[in-house]
Amino acid sequence: MRTRIDTKKAISPRSFDVCVIGGGATGLGSALDAQLRGMSVVLVDAGDFVAQTSSASTKLVHGGVRYLQQAVERFDAGQFQMVRKALHERIYMLEAAPFLARPLELLVPCFSAWQLVYMAIGMKMYEVIAGKASLFPSRILSSSAARKKLPTLRMKHVSGAVSYADGQFDDARYGMTLAASFAEEGGELLNYARVVDFERDVKGKLTAAVVEDQLTGERSTIRAKVFLNCTGPFADGIRLLAHPGMTPRLRVSKGIHILLPLEGIKSETALLIPKTEDGRVIFAIPWFGSLLVGTTEDEVEVGAEMAATESEISYLLKYVNQYLECDFGLNDVKAAFAGARPLVASEGSVDTKKLVRDHEVEVDERSGLISILGGKWTTYRAMAEDGVNHVMHALGGEFKASTTRRYKLAGADGYSSELWRKLMNEFAISEASAHHLSEKFGSNAVKVLRFAKATANGFEPLYAGSEILCGEVLYTIHCEMATSIDDVLGRRIGLEFHDWQGCIEAAAATGRLLAAELQWSEEATQQAIDAYKTKLSRRAQLAAIRLRD
Repeated sequence: MRTRIDTKKAISPRSFDVCVIGGGATGLGSALDAQLRGMSVVLVDAGDFVAQTSSASTKLVHGGVRYLQQAVERFDAGQFQMVRKALHERIYMLEAAPFLARPLELLVPCFSAWQLVYMAIGMKMYEVIAGKASLFPSRILSSSAARKKLPTLRMKHVSGAVSYADGQFDDARYGMTLAASFAEEGGELLNYARVVDFERDVKGKLTAAVVEDQLTGERSTIRAKVFLNCTGPFADGIRLLAHPGMTPRLRVSKGIHILLPLEGIKSETALLIPKTEDGRVIFAIPWFGSLLVGTTEDEVEVGAEMAATESEISYLLKYVNQYLECDFGLNDVKAAFAGARPLVASEGSVDTKKLVRDHEVEVDERSGLISILGGKWTTYRAMAEDGVNHVMHALGGEFKASTTRRYKLAGADGYSSELWRKLMNEFAISEASAHHLSEKFGSNAVKVLRFAKATANGFEPLYAGSEILCGEVLYTIHCEMATSIDDVLGRRIGLEFHDWQGCIEAAAATGRLLAAELQWSEEATQQAIDAYKTKLSRRAQLAAIRLRD
């Protein structure tokens, strides 16, 4: 990517075919799809890329077992079609970035012979729907075989388990890789650039977006033929900005996740807790050396603070402790995060956990704004394809089909599961750092390490005992538009999503590296470090998590 300064200079004099508003999974996927079809594309986001919903998922690439169950029990064709689409999209995600996404085995414990048969039939349906995109066959396990897979599974009343396959991925880094791929293909993108108004022609059609730089306060104008709204839970805001008086379409559901010591599961196999008292499912998934548990689901207002609370965390701990012999308490929680899911409201819709997770493309005839509403991470590529098809229709001219089904993202070419060995040998780094870099950047880890090698102290750990290198942080600042400690430790490196204590220890060093690259004053640097620690401390207080400063 260009630096923010260079990007602003490049965008200013141009007029684009399409301006994508929103830098989450759908926006980045749409921008890449449009760029690959030969359009000139610019993407802007009011905050950082993938800073909202797209980095707060359950880290699963899946069709949705719960949605299939709802489809069967309620004869719901919408849920069934959504599962079918997601299962076919799942394989595209795994193949596009194998260093970030991989198959995952999950176990569903059953407490009667009837439940075991019922669940086994359901998982076979899951496979049949996936067809050639199936990952590996589901199977029934005896109670003893289930215990071997999950040594800490509470066995009282367990008759057996069903093993099935889905995918797992690093959502924040996947989004950043979409951004890098889009930039490599010639697209322009800018974070911290909020759309605050539109300009229109005499017929009311949008001709330009007025964008305010959230770091400097400067305003500029971006001209485009078509504007594509991909702002997730904030989509109604852009819709109303383009056409005041439109009916709001979205309902927002808040989901939280917590990170616990991996010793609680003692396995690389994940657990699906099939039913809670209020009809949800909960996942307990090994993820970056921790146990990721989630999610909750409660309707909230757009703009509500996305932070995990003590009561929400206690809810998850209650069910984890029922199914695993771990007896986790609040003191065991290493990190927590919350995200807002955009759900498309329809007439008669009630409980958010019963709403279909499928998407809808809306075209406003008055303003010309195209909005992609709803959806889920696993179907981001299909959502993007659908949205860009509408963009091409609006532009007129020759229609070009999407090429993203088999497109390899930046870092996929030349990647293998043994890449970390090459990194160790060529750059003399630790095994932990080699694994970390290959799993974050794929074959582009070589670029990161060459950059680190050319910088002072580039191979030094970010903090004592860390696999993260100072040169990696500098790379994200110089080459990935990171402008804050949050940007680095959250979306680009991902430490904030599984180790808050590590973030506290890394904050000062990260702040100093940002200061050196972005020319902050000593006072501004200390303010940034203090602000970041205060943010984490406040979230920890809400969640009743203890942190050491």
